[in-house]
Amino acid sequence: MHGWRRQREYWVFYWPLTLMGLAMLLANQGKNAALARYPDAAAELTTFALAVSFHAFLHAALVFIPQMANVYGQSRASVRACFVFTARAGALLCLPLLVLGWTRAGLLLPRWIFGVDDGVAETMQLYFRLLAPTVFLDGLRHAFTGLLIQARRTGVVTVLNIGFLATVLAFLFFGFRAGLPAAWTVGIAQLVGSLAALAATGAAWARLYRAPDGDDPMPSQLELWGYFWPVAVTSVCFALSRPVIFFFAARVPDAVILIAALRVAFDFSMLFFNPVNQFRHVMVTFGLGDAYGMGRFMLTVVLALSALLLLSGLTPAGSWLFAVLFGLEGAVLEYATAALLPLALVPLAMGLRNWQHGKALLRKTTRRMGVSAVVRVAVIACASWVMVSLGWLGPRTGALLLALGFLAEAASMWMIARGRPDAAVDRAV
Repeated sequence: MHGWRRQREYWVFYWPLTLMGLAMLLANQGKNAALARYPDAAAELTTFALAVSFHAFLHAALVFIPQMANVYGQSRASVRACFVFTARAGALLCLPLLVLGWTRAGLLLPRWIFGVDDGVAETMQLYFRLLAPTVFLDGLRHAFTGLLIQARRTGVVTVLNIGFLATVLAFLFFGFRAGLPAAWTVGIAQLVGSLAALAATGAAWARLYRAPDGDDPMPSQLELWGYFWPVAVTSVCFALSRPVIFFFAARVPDAVILIAALRVAFDFSMLFFNPVNQFRHVMVTFGLGDAYGMGRFMLTVVLALSALLLLSGLTPAGSWLFAVLFGLEGAVLEYATAALLPLALVPLAMGLRNWQHGKALLRKTTRRMGVSAVVRVAVIACASWVMVSLGWLGPRTGALLLALGFLAEAASMWMIARGRPDAAVDRAV
């Protein structure tokens, strides 16, 4: 197949995945916009950011379920094994949030980690109760999604995620207009959205998916665990990156303003980061038979995303979006806008990281992903400590920490791959 035809095939497969990711992230923008319209916007945004730090730590462990289902789901028996594993993992990961939501630990732990007062801790505990079931629900939805992607039904997946976005935004609107407290508005919107998305995605899978006719043996639950736990560590460490920065940001004089601004800036920037993560679906589905062409495709997209984010930071566009769409004002608006410029480095760093991820997922050598993710968090934590000690931690340096972490992760994966017995094959792609 000619190079341009292959590039077109990648693009036709990829762009619906990009829209899928954008739909999910726009739901987060909707939550920020709703919270920013409550009387004490900075406090509401900060409380939600801290509560979601706990939720994201567990929810993120299931982010690679689509890739696992895609790689292993090569027969009816293996598809069934993937669903059993996903249900067990989702149920297990729900438990910590349920404990935090319904026991005194949910009040004591936030106070100890972030130093919040009793009122904030009680609101965080309400978030834990409302968001705990979404871990299980979204885990199953990820499995259905991975199999639909395997069948190259990426357009259907996009439509389903747009439906999720519409559901969340509708409940945010009606909750706010009805005068519900912020935590109830956001928590119920997320819970109902997850329920509706699981039902719709399961129905689409039942109608459109047919398991491959391959005779691959059913993988054991232990084999799936060996593949899963390193990628779970990888995604959990991704979720840890923000809380680590927030942990140190909570110790600067204007902590509430800085955390609220970084929360909004990070969420907005994910609109540019998430498309880079979709490259892993492309690599897992198409393989590395055309490694040069795939690398060229990825580089083109990454440079375009970085350029758009750079423009948002260099022109009034970013400030206008935060002020008009999210309702930010004052110091929170100033800090959030200042964070955009260094965040333009992150898509480049993530692109290098995800190229290594794709190779590891295909070859079922996922341990290197887990190790390198720990390196990323360690680098962010050490750099954050240095910033706080020197009095340098602010919106720009806080955002720069993310780019530094991803660069460290990509370098770590590259060094581990060079030391493997199949390093010659790895360097060839």
